Amino acid sequence: MPGEEITLWIAFTAGLASFVSPCVLPLIPSFITYITGLSFQQLQAAHPGGRIRLRVALHCLLFIAGFSLVYTAMGVVAGSLFTLLSEGLWWIQKIGGILIFLFGVHLTGLFHFGILLGEKRLHLHDKPAGYIGSFLVGLVFSAGWTPCTGPILGAVLTMAAGSSGGSVRGGILLATYSAGLGLPFLISGLLFHGFLGFFNRFRKYIRLAELGTGVMLMIVGVMLYFNWLSVLTGYLYQWLPMQG
Repeated sequence: MPGEEITLWIAFTAGLASFVSPCVLPLIPSFITYITGLSFQQLQAAHPGGRIRLRVALHCLLFIAGFSLVYTAMGVVAGSLFTLLSEGLWWIQKIGGILIFLFGVHLTGLFHFGILLGEKRLHLHDKPAGYIGSFLVGLVFSAGWTPCTGPILGAVLTMAAGSSGGSVRGGILLATYSAGLGLPFLISGLLFHGFLGFFNRFRKYIRLAELGTGVMLMIVGVMLYFNWLSVLTGYLYQWLPMQG
């Protein structure tokens, strides 16, 4: 359906943007050491052993599975709103566009909606042991880490609520968002030594990345409000080769 492919790319990009947000990216090293139980020195080795890589991969995958489960469930619920409110699709589209635009304004720093997007974090001071513990930490991460991911996640949920595919489409959108957030996390764990080098070079651009994300959301909000996503996808079908 026109517009569906581009919204998937937007959702994946939103996940990547959440990963490089100011209150997620700087804490990645601490998160990885926390969920794996490995020391900073063990992870920092340029060529860690196969057993360490496997341990990191399993812990990271279960952590990702934890927050992906919650986000996907949220997408299913948001997508079901389309079915319940299908007669008011025009209003869903308009209100959704406005909300996404305001989320973008918040991220750019032009105006902060502190009441709506306040910081709400849940912490596990003592991580439950084993791999199941990493899954539980992922659940907590998704439930309470909203100071930076909240506006971006809210934008994707708003798109899910306006998706004509209903609950299934909403779940797919949020699963795609989770993939965008989870894939770089997994790579960072497996290539921890390289991640530290990347972070030292990139951290001075974090605010710029957040600003760019805000502008992107503002553009998406305007496009959703005026139903330009379908128009844009129509042009892409004309200029790019499509399979199937």
